[in-house]
Amino acid sequence: MNSTIAATPGLRHRLHEYYELCKPRVVMLIVFTAIIGMFLAVPGLPPLDRLFWGTVGITLQAAAAAAVNQLIDRNIDARMARTCGRPLVTGSLSVRESAVFAALIGGAGFAVLYLLVNPLTAWLTLATLLGYAVVYTVYLKRATPQNIVIGGAAGAAPPVLGWAAISGTIHPHALLLFLIIFTWTPPHFWALAIERHKEYAEVDVPMLPVTHGLEYTRLQVLLYTILLLAVSVLPFVFGMSGLIYLAGALLLGIVFLVYAVRLKWAPRPGLPMKTFGYSIVYLMGIFTLLFADHYIR
Repeated sequence: MNSTIAATPGLRHRLHEYYELCKPRVVMLIVFTAIIGMFLAVPGLPPLDRLFWGTVGITLQAAAAAAVNQLIDRNIDARMARTCGRPLVTGSLSVRESAVFAALIGGAGFAVLYLLVNPLTAWLTLATLLGYAVVYTVYLKRATPQNIVIGGAAGAAPPVLGWAAISGTIHPHALLLFLIIFTWTPPHFWALAIERHKEYAEVDVPMLPVTHGLEYTRLQVLLYTILLLAVSVLPFVFGMSGLIYLAGALLLGIVFLVYAVRLKWAPRPGLPMKTFGYSIVYLMGIFTLLFADHYIR
Protein backbone atom coordinates (compact mmCIF):
# COMPACT_ATOMS: atom_id res chain seq x y z
CA MET A 1 0.00 0.00 0.00
CA ASN A 2 2.74 2.45 0.98
CA SER A 3 4.72 1.73 -2.19
CA THR A 4 1.60 2.32 -4.30
CA ILE A 5 1.00 5.67 -2.64
CA ALA A 6 4.64 6.61 -3.08
CA ALA A 7 4.52 5.69 -6.78
CA THR A 8 1.38 7.72 -7.47
CA PRO A 9 3.05 11.17 -7.65
CA GLY A 10 5.65 9.76 -10.05
CA LEU A 11 2.95 8.27 -12.27
CA ARG A 12 0.98 11.50 -12.24
CA HIS A 13 4.09 13.43 -13.21
CA ARG A 14 4.75 10.97 -16.05
CA LEU A 15 1.22 11.30 -17.38
CA HIS A 16 1.47 15.07 -17.13
CA GLU A 17 4.65 15.03 -19.25
CA TYR A 18 2.94 12.98 -21.95
CA TYR A 19 0.01 15.40 -21.75
CA GLU A 20 2.36 18.37 -22.28
CA LEU A 21 4.04 16.57 -25.18
CA CYS A 22 0.72 16.82 -27.02
CA LYS A 23 0.53 20.65 -26.80
CA PRO A 24 -2.91 20.49 -25.17
CA ARG A 25 -3.89 24.14 -25.74
CA VAL A 26 -3.16 23.89 -29.46
CA VAL A 27 -4.93 20.54 -29.76
CA MET A 28 -8.01 21.86 -27.95
CA LEU A 29 -8.35 24.71 -30.46
CA ILE A 30 -7.91 22.27 -33.35
CA VAL A 31 -10.52 19.87 -31.98
CA PHE A 32 -12.92 22.72 -31.22
CA THR A 33 -12.95 23.85 -34.86
CA ALA A 34 -13.29 20.24 -36.01
CA ILE A 35 -16.32 19.68 -33.77
CA ILE A 36 -17.98 22.84 -35.06
CA GLY A 37 -17.40 21.51 -38.58
CA MET A 38 -19.23 18.33 -37.55
CA PHE A 39 -22.27 20.24 -36.33
CA LEU A 40 -22.37 22.50 -39.39
CA ALA A 41 -22.31 19.50 -41.75
CA VAL A 42 -25.96 18.61 -41.07
CA PRO A 43 -29.13 20.65 -40.55
CA GLY A 44 -29.97 18.90 -37.29
CA LEU A 45 -27.77 17.10 -34.80
CA PRO A 46 -24.96 14.95 -36.19
CA PRO A 47 -25.04 11.19 -35.54
CA LEU A 48 -23.68 10.73 -32.02
CA ASP A 49 -21.44 7.78 -32.89
CA ARG A 50 -19.66 9.68 -35.67
CA LEU A 51 -19.48 12.79 -33.51
CA PHE A 52 -17.84 10.84 -30.69
CA TRP A 53 -15.45 8.67 -32.69
CA GLY A 54 -14.61 11.50 -35.07
CA THR A 55 -13.64 13.67 -32.12
CA VAL A 56 -11.57 10.87 -30.59
CA GLY A 57 -9.74 10.09 -33.83
CA ILE A 58 -9.00 13.70 -34.75
CA THR A 59 -7.84 14.44 -31.20
CA LEU A 60 -5.42 11.50 -31.22
CA GLN A 61 -4.00 12.44 -34.61
CA ALA A 62 -3.63 16.11 -33.64
CA ALA A 63 -1.85 15.08 -30.43
CA ALA A 64 0.46 12.82 -32.42
CA ALA A 65 1.32 15.68 -34.80
CA ALA A 66 2.13 17.91 -31.82
CA ALA A 67 4.36 15.24 -30.30
CA VAL A 68 6.24 14.74 -33.58
CA ASN A 69 6.67 18.51 -33.84
CA GLN A 70 8.33 18.55 -30.40
CA LEU A 71 10.54 15.60 -31.35
CA ILE A 72 11.82 17.37 -34.45
CA ASP A 73 12.14 20.80 -32.82
CA ARG A 74 13.68 19.71 -29.50
CA ASN A 75 17.04 21.34 -30.22
CA ILE A 76 15.40 24.63 -31.19
CA ASP A 77 13.01 24.43 -28.23
CA ALA A 78 15.96 24.13 -25.84
CA ARG A 79 17.25 27.55 -26.92
CA MET A 80 13.95 29.47 -26.70
CA ALA A 81 12.44 30.80 -23.47
CA ARG A 82 8.90 29.97 -24.59
CA THR A 83 9.66 26.29 -25.15
CA CYS A 84 12.64 25.41 -22.95
CA GLY A 85 10.38 23.75 -20.37
CA ARG A 86 9.00 21.14 -22.74
CA PRO A 87 9.40 17.48 -21.64
CA LEU A 88 11.91 16.49 -24.33
CA VAL A 89 14.07 19.50 -23.51
CA THR A 90 14.09 18.92 -19.76
CA GLY A 91 14.72 15.20 -20.18
CA SER A 92 11.45 14.20 -18.50
CA LEU A 93 10.74 12.11 -21.59
CA SER A 94 13.29 10.45 -23.85
CA VAL A 95 13.28 10.62 -27.64
CA ARG A 96 12.41 6.92 -27.82
CA GLU A 97 9.52 7.22 -25.36
CA SER A 98 8.13 10.22 -27.20
CA ALA A 99 8.45 8.59 -30.62
CA VAL A 100 6.70 5.41 -29.45
CA PHE A 101 3.95 7.45 -27.82
CA ALA A 102 3.40 9.54 -30.97
CA ALA A 103 3.30 6.41 -33.14
CA LEU A 104 0.81 4.67 -30.84
CA ILE A 105 -1.67 7.53 -30.55
CA GLY A 106 -1.28 8.44 -34.21
CA GLY A 107 -1.91 4.87 -35.29
CA ALA A 108 -4.85 4.56 -32.90
CA GLY A 109 -6.34 7.79 -34.23
CA PHE A 110 -6.07 6.61 -37.83
CA ALA A 111 -7.62 3.24 -36.97
CA VAL A 112 -10.53 4.87 -35.14
CA LEU A 113 -11.27 7.19 -38.05
CA TYR A 114 -10.86 4.51 -40.72
CA LEU A 115 -12.88 1.77 -39.01
CA LEU A 116 -15.48 3.75 -37.04
CA VAL A 117 -15.96 6.95 -39.05
CA ASN A 118 -14.98 6.73 -42.74
CA PRO A 119 -11.80 6.26 -44.83
CA LEU A 120 -11.98 9.78 -46.30
CA THR A 121 -11.63 11.39 -42.87
CA ALA A 122 -8.86 8.96 -41.90
CA TRP A 123 -6.74 9.75 -44.94
CA LEU A 124 -7.41 13.49 -44.80
CA THR A 125 -6.43 13.59 -41.13
CA LEU A 126 -3.28 11.58 -41.78
CA ALA A 127 -2.36 13.97 -44.60
CA THR A 128 -2.89 16.89 -42.23
CA LEU A 129 -0.65 15.25 -39.61
CA LEU A 130 2.11 14.72 -42.17
CA GLY A 131 1.65 18.24 -43.54
CA TYR A 132 2.17 19.81 -40.13
CA ALA A 133 4.66 17.45 -38.51
CA VAL A 134 6.83 16.77 -41.56
CA VAL A 135 6.31 19.29 -44.39
CA TYR A 136 5.99 22.35 -42.14
CA THR A 137 8.22 21.39 -39.20
CA VAL A 138 11.03 19.68 -41.15
CA TYR A 139 11.12 21.81 -44.29
CA LEU A 140 9.03 24.97 -44.45
CA LYS A 141 9.81 26.29 -40.97
CA ARG A 142 13.52 26.39 -41.77
CA ALA A 143 13.31 27.19 -45.48
CA THR A 144 11.18 30.32 -46.00
CA PRO A 145 9.71 33.30 -44.12
CA GLN A 146 6.41 32.31 -45.74
CA ASN A 147 6.45 29.13 -43.66
CA ILE A 148 3.37 30.16 -41.69
CA VAL A 149 1.39 31.05 -44.82
CA ILE A 150 2.12 27.81 -46.68
CA GLY A 151 2.08 25.61 -43.61
CA GLY A 152 -1.18 27.19 -42.51
CA ALA A 153 -3.01 24.78 -44.82
CA ALA A 154 -2.47 21.97 -42.30
CA GLY A 155 -3.72 24.07 -39.41
CA ALA A 156 -6.80 25.13 -41.38
CA ALA A 157 -7.92 21.58 -42.15
CA PRO A 158 -9.72 20.55 -38.88
CA PRO A 159 -13.21 21.89 -39.75
CA VAL A 160 -12.95 20.11 -43.11
CA LEU A 161 -12.03 16.92 -41.26
CA GLY A 162 -14.99 17.35 -38.93
CA TRP A 163 -17.34 17.98 -41.84
CA ALA A 164 -16.05 14.91 -43.68
CA ALA A 165 -16.44 12.79 -40.55
CA ILE A 166 -20.18 13.43 -40.52
CA SER A 167 -21.04 13.78 -44.20
CA GLY A 168 -18.33 11.71 -45.89
CA THR A 169 -17.76 14.58 -48.32
CA ILE A 170 -15.72 17.77 -48.75
CA HIS A 171 -18.43 20.40 -49.09
CA PRO A 172 -17.76 23.95 -50.41
CA HIS A 173 -19.03 25.35 -47.10
CA ALA A 174 -16.36 23.33 -45.30
CA LEU A 175 -13.79 24.98 -47.54
CA LEU A 176 -15.07 28.39 -46.39
CA LEU A 177 -14.21 27.35 -42.83
CA PHE A 178 -10.78 26.26 -44.09
CA LEU A 179 -10.29 29.65 -45.75
CA ILE A 180 -11.13 31.54 -42.56
CA ILE A 181 -8.49 29.69 -40.52
CA PHE A 182 -5.97 29.80 -43.38
CA THR A 183 -6.29 33.61 -43.55
CA TRP A 184 -6.29 33.93 -39.75
CA THR A 185 -3.02 32.01 -39.26
CA PRO A 186 -0.49 34.64 -40.50
CA PRO A 187 -1.66 37.57 -38.32
CA HIS A 188 -2.11 35.16 -35.40
CA PHE A 189 1.37 33.71 -35.54
CA TRP A 190 3.27 36.75 -36.80
CA ALA A 191 2.07 38.70 -33.76
CA LEU A 192 3.81 36.06 -31.63
CA ALA A 193 6.85 36.10 -33.92
CA ILE A 194 7.18 39.88 -33.45
CA GLU A 195 7.33 39.38 -29.70
CA ARG A 196 9.85 36.52 -30.00
CA HIS A 197 11.84 37.71 -33.01
CA LYS A 198 15.16 37.77 -31.17
CA GLU A 199 14.75 34.16 -30.09
CA TYR A 200 13.90 33.07 -33.64
CA ALA A 201 16.96 34.92 -34.91
CA GLU A 202 19.19 33.16 -32.36
CA VAL A 203 18.01 29.72 -33.47
CA ASP A 204 18.24 30.60 -37.21
CA VAL A 205 14.54 30.13 -37.96
CA PRO A 206 13.65 32.52 -40.82
CA MET A 207 10.43 33.95 -39.41
CA LEU A 208 9.20 37.05 -41.22
CA PRO A 209 10.32 39.61 -38.58
CA VAL A 210 13.80 38.06 -38.68
CA THR A 211 14.18 38.16 -42.46
CA HIS A 212 12.18 41.30 -43.31
CA GLY A 213 12.12 43.31 -40.09
CA LEU A 214 9.48 44.31 -37.58
CA GLU A 215 7.90 47.13 -39.60
CA TYR A 216 7.30 44.93 -42.62
CA THR A 217 5.83 42.20 -40.42
CA ARG A 218 3.49 44.66 -38.70
CA LEU A 219 2.29 45.77 -42.14
CA GLN A 220 1.66 42.15 -43.15
CA VAL A 221 -0.32 41.56 -39.95
CA LEU A 222 -2.48 44.57 -40.80
CA LEU A 223 -3.03 43.52 -44.42
CA TYR A 224 -3.91 39.95 -43.51
CA THR A 225 -6.29 41.16 -40.81
CA ILE A 226 -8.10 43.31 -43.40
CA LEU A 227 -8.25 40.27 -45.69
CA LEU A 228 -9.53 38.15 -42.80
CA LEU A 229 -12.33 40.63 -42.15
CA ALA A 230 -13.41 40.28 -45.78
CA VAL A 231 -13.11 36.48 -45.77
CA SER A 232 -15.13 36.19 -42.56
CA VAL A 233 -18.14 37.66 -44.37
CA LEU A 234 -18.17 34.90 -47.01
CA PRO A 235 -20.31 32.41 -45.00
CA PHE A 236 -23.07 35.04 -45.03
CA VAL A 237 -22.52 35.91 -48.70
CA PHE A 238 -22.85 32.27 -49.76
CA GLY A 239 -25.88 31.55 -47.59
CA MET A 240 -24.11 29.38 -45.05
CA SER A 241 -24.99 31.70 -42.16
CA GLY A 242 -27.33 34.58 -41.39
CA LEU A 243 -27.41 38.02 -39.80
CA ILE A 244 -26.49 36.79 -36.31
CA TYR A 245 -23.20 35.48 -37.61
CA LEU A 246 -22.59 38.49 -39.83
CA ALA A 247 -23.05 41.02 -37.02
CA GLY A 248 -20.85 39.08 -34.62
CA ALA A 249 -18.14 38.41 -37.21
CA LEU A 250 -17.93 42.08 -38.15
CA LEU A 251 -17.65 43.09 -34.50
CA LEU A 252 -14.93 40.53 -33.78
CA GLY A 253 -13.11 41.51 -36.97
CA ILE A 254 -13.19 45.24 -36.21
CA VAL A 255 -11.65 44.62 -32.77
CA PHE A 256 -8.94 42.48 -34.40
CA LEU A 257 -8.35 45.26 -36.92
CA VAL A 258 -7.95 47.79 -34.09
CA TYR A 259 -5.24 45.61 -32.60
CA ALA A 260 -3.51 45.35 -35.99
CA VAL A 261 -3.69 49.11 -36.58
CA ARG A 262 -2.22 49.80 -33.14
CA LEU A 263 0.48 47.21 -33.75
CA LYS A 264 1.44 48.97 -36.99
CA TRP A 265 1.23 52.63 -36.00
CA ALA A 266 1.33 52.66 -32.20
CA PRO A 267 3.50 49.69 -31.19
CA ARG A 268 4.39 49.29 -27.53
CA PRO A 269 5.76 46.54 -25.30
CA GLY A 270 3.27 43.76 -24.67
CA LEU A 271 0.98 44.66 -27.57
CA PRO A 272 2.11 41.79 -29.85
CA MET A 273 1.20 39.22 -27.19
CA LYS A 274 -2.15 40.92 -26.55
CA THR A 275 -2.80 40.76 -30.31
CA PHE A 276 -1.79 37.11 -30.31
CA GLY A 277 -4.09 36.41 -27.37
CA TYR A 278 -7.03 38.20 -28.95
CA SER A 279 -6.54 36.29 -32.20
CA ILE A 280 -7.35 33.07 -30.33
CA VAL A 281 -10.45 34.67 -28.82
CA TYR A 282 -11.39 35.84 -32.31
CA LEU A 283 -11.20 32.39 -33.88
CA MET A 284 -13.17 30.77 -31.08
CA GLY A 285 -15.73 33.55 -31.35
CA ILE A 286 -16.13 33.14 -35.11
CA PHE A 287 -16.74 29.40 -34.84
CA THR A 288 -19.06 29.82 -31.87
CA LEU A 289 -21.08 32.32 -33.90
CA LEU A 290 -21.25 29.90 -36.82
CA PHE A 291 -22.55 27.20 -34.47
CA ALA A 292 -25.11 29.47 -32.79
CA ASP A 293 -26.35 30.94 -36.06
CA HIS A 294 -26.67 27.47 -37.59
CA TYR A 295 -29.11 26.28 -34.93
CA ILE A 296 -30.91 29.53 -34.15
CA ARG A 297 -31.80 29.96 -37.81
